[in-house]
Amino acid sequence: MSDAQSAAKAVSEARADKGAAPIKDNPPRKSGIAPYLYLVPSFVIFAVFLFYPFFKTIWLSLYKTNKLGQAKIFYGIGNYVDLFMSDWFRNSMVVTLVFVVIVVVGAMALGLITAVLCNKAFPGLRVFSTAYALPMAIASSSAAMIFQIMLHPSVGIVNKLLGLDINWLNDPKTALWCVALVTAWLNSGINFLYFSAGLGNIDETIYERASVDGANSWQQFVHLTLPGLSPIMFYTLVVNIIQAFQSFGQIKILTEGGPGEATNVIVYAIYRDAFFNYKFGAASAESVILFIIVMIITLIMFRIEKRGVRY
Repeated sequence: MSDAQSAAKAVSEARADKGAAPIKDNPPRKSGIAPYLYLVPSFVIFAVFLFYPFFKTIWLSLYKTNKLGQAKIFYGIGNYVDLFMSDWFRNSMVVTLVFVVIVVVGAMALGLITAVLCNKAFPGLRVFSTAYALPMAIASSSAAMIFQIMLHPSVGIVNKLLGLDINWLNDPKTALWCVALVTAWLNSGINFLYFSAGLGNIDETIYERASVDGANSWQQFVHLTLPGLSPIMFYTLVVNIIQAFQSFGQIKILTEGGPGEATNVIVYAIYRDAFFNYKFGAASAESVILFIIVMIITLIMFRIEKRGVRY
C-alpha cells in the first residue's frame, strides 16, 4: 500500500471514530476518445499534404518513370547511383553548400548588425526598423526582378555607381555571389526581428555593471550580448540553413542555374530534371538526398546546441 493510500485510510478511520461518514475514493475519470477526435482534421491535412507526398517521392525515386510521372520500371537504387556518378550532380552539391554558407552568414550578420543598431532609442527609430524588416515582406520573385535590373551590365545602377563594366549575372565568378547576397538580404528581415526580440530580453543592468568595471562596447558585445542571444542565434541558424537549401525563385529568375552550372543548386536541379527533362525518378531521388542532407545538418546542430547555447 502506498503512502497516499495509507494516509487516506487513516483519515477515513478517524472520521469513522467521530461518527462521520468515511471518505470514498473517487474513481479515475475515463476521457474516452473524444479529445483525440479534435486531432483528426490536423492528421488528415498532414497526411494529404505532407506524409503522402513524402512517401510517394521515396517510392518514385526507386523507379524509372514516363513523361507523366508514372512509375514504369523498378530501378532500385539505380537513380541514386547515377546521380552520385554524374559530375554535374557532384558540382551541384558543392555549389549548394557554398551558396548556403554565403546566405546563412550574410543573412545572420546583416540581421544581427541591424538589430544592434536599432537596440537604442534615437529619432527615426521606427523608420529604420521598418526598413530593416521590410525584406521579409517582399516576394523573392519581385526582389529578383528588381536586382536583375540593378545588376544589368549596361543600364544597371550598380555598374554606374561603381564605375565598372561587369556582367554580374552571366559571369561564373560573380553569378553565385550575386544570387546568394540577394537571398541573404531577403532572409535578413526576419532575422532582424528575431534578434531584436532577443536583445529586448537581455537585462540592461548587466551592461551598466560592465561599464562600471571598465568594459568597452566591443567587450560588452562579445561577452554579454552574444551569450545572451545564443538561444535566438541557434534557432535562427537552423531556420536560415533550411531556408537557404530551399531557395528557388530568385535563382530561377536571375540565372536559371547558369552560367553553365555556376548557380545550379540542388533545388533548381530538381525542378529542371522534373519539368524540363521529365526524369521524375531522378528528381525524386535528388529530393530525397536533399532531405537527408538537411536532416543530418539539423541533427548535428542540435547536438552542438547542448554545448554552445546558454539559457
